[in-house]
Amino acid sequence: MHPAEIPWNIETPPNALVELVESGKVKPCKTIDLGCGTGNYAIYLANKGFNVTGVDISPTAIKIARENAEKKRVKINFLIADVLGDLDEIKETFDFAYDWGLLHHIFPEKRKKYVENVYRILNPRGKYLSVCFSEKDPQFGGSGKYRKTSLGTILYFSSKDELKDLFDPYFNIKELKTIEISGKSAPHVANYVFMEKR
Repeated sequence: MHPAEIPWNIETPPNALVELVESGKVKPCKTIDLGCGTGNYAIYLANKGFNVTGVDISPTAIKIARENAEKKRVKINFLIADVLGDLDEIKETFDFAYDWGLLHHIFPEKRKKYVENVYRILNPRGKYLSVCFSEKDPQFGGSGKYRKTSLGTILYFSSKDELKDLFDPYFNIKELKTIEISGKSAPHVANYVFMEKR
């Protein structure tokens, strides 16, 4: 599959991420992109002066990400790692972590482990942004928590309350809102959670 055909491979950085950077809520710092895919958003941040590490479980995505970064002449550390594993591959800690469109791939029973991993690799008062599909999203059949995509994958659509319960023990939630994000064929309704490590 060519990168242009991958539904989640959108090159332009999303408005919500740009706004976070432009407003100064997150300043250039050591950053980790969890589920970085082909590296588009990591490249955007690296160009803004962030020191970025990108991780993804897919060796193909990481290979494309490395090529993309080389083409754009930016230095990013890309690693193949499973965010639900023990993350032994990650030897350092970060000031900012984000996952864009990753959490809806992680089912509720695995989420606690994932959030604990994020918590562990963040420095004290580290910032964390998570953006995932909302249960209010009209796409993929438009109802139900579990929905099947055109690629045959199953995604989980969250409510704001679920996310609050998930993140609250570990993070001070600064902003929890519903936003519209672009998709390849139509916009999605997503949950946006910006927080700080407790």
